[in-house]
Amino acid sequence: MTDIAFGGLLFGVCLVLIALRMPVAIAMFAVGSIGFASLAGWEALLGLLNTGPFGRVSGYTLSVLPLFLLMGQFAIRAGLGRSLFDSARAWVGHHRGGLAISTVCGCAAFGSICGSSVATAATMASVALPEMRRCGYSGALTTGSLAAGGTLGILIPPSLVLVIYAIITEQSIGKLFFAALIPGVIATFGYSAAVGIYVRLNPASAPVVPAVPFRERLGSLRPVLPVAAIFLLVIGGIYLGVFTPTEGAAIGAAATFLMASVSGRLNWAGFVSSVLETAQATAAIFLILIGAEIYNGFLALSQIPVELADAFAESGLAPMSILIGVLLVYLVLGCVMDSLAMILLTVPVFFPLVTSLEFGLTEEEVAIWFGILTLIVVEVGLITPPIGLNVYVINALADEVPLGESFRGTLPFLMSDFVRVAIILAVPATCLWLPGLL
Repeated sequence: MTDIAFGGLLFGVCLVLIALRMPVAIAMFAVGSIGFASLAGWEALLGLLNTGPFGRVSGYTLSVLPLFLLMGQFAIRAGLGRSLFDSARAWVGHHRGGLAISTVCGCAAFGSICGSSVATAATMASVALPEMRRCGYSGALTTGSLAAGGTLGILIPPSLVLVIYAIITEQSIGKLFFAALIPGVIATFGYSAAVGIYVRLNPASAPVVPAVPFRERLGSLRPVLPVAAIFLLVIGGIYLGVFTPTEGAAIGAAATFLMASVSGRLNWAGFVSSVLETAQATAAIFLILIGAEIYNGFLALSQIPVELADAFAESGLAPMSILIGVLLVYLVLGCVMDSLAMILLTVPVFFPLVTSLEFGLTEEEVAIWFGILTLIVVEVGLITPPIGLNVYVINALADEVPLGESFRGTLPFLMSDFVRVAIILAVPATCLWLPGLL
């Protein structure tokens, strides 16, 4: 068996193990270790284990991960999800489907200081779910809007998945953050439009609720201002070059901590819990990165990325056709894998292929464009069966809604996602214009 065939076999084995719910870190570490030792010898593997894991997790850039995680924990403890939802509800809640649109807008705003899809979905569900139930919204629209809105947590900066992509592809975190801003805005408007179309076709799914007096609408903006200030401070500081993404994450975490403390919602027990949960999440991510380091070493030895790029280059297919094919693979994998596993497992294979294609862009622009497209397709996997992690999280909170109904509720948002992918494929400037200004 050739090295490439052997590499392809173990790549498939790793996919199967992850699909069977083996922890991602263990699957990648085990497959990578066996493959690397088979191709280079056990002594070479021991040498890689001696230096690879430390080299992967000791970089200064990685400190941005626990800082953004801590920022999200403080935001949750500060009760910002309720403030954001209440403000959006005050302004658009009285329109048909307005509570679902408020949920989407609240998720987008909360995602700007959280960076986690599941955390965004669960936090907003705790405040939006009871209100939509009380107002008689259908189970499909309620759970669908919450599950889909939660995906904005990994698209709108700061995004933890985007940070991981930047690290493994050696791209600028700051440029990728700015590349995601316009697609994030498009996603928010697209999801809101999906709600509007859905409730026109199914008026009974979203009864009209009374409007909030204008004075109360203005008052609802007051708790939202600190969130906007923190977002502008972090993203604006990075954009202007005042500080690096890591420094921006530290400033954002400190500002969110102060806001939570001043509000009186963060006590000592909450602070300790925030730090512990951040440490646990960071340890889990770092363990996955160590597994990916060993797995990537095996992939490099097998020559799969190089051979794959050469094969497609000689196939005569148009570069856009190849890129669409790669995105379709991500859509399929998203049905059985979580987002972080997909990024770490497949980007080392597909990234060299895509950046070798000719799109009339620089290599850095292709890397940024592909990163945003990958992120969007990965987020689609969070609301597609049979895994659909966000759908399961929301459905567990709304246990009176059948799981099948929750998945049907995501269909309008999936259509919006496909339109958004088509727009970004056709107009790369949607994610390249802002980074080009840096």
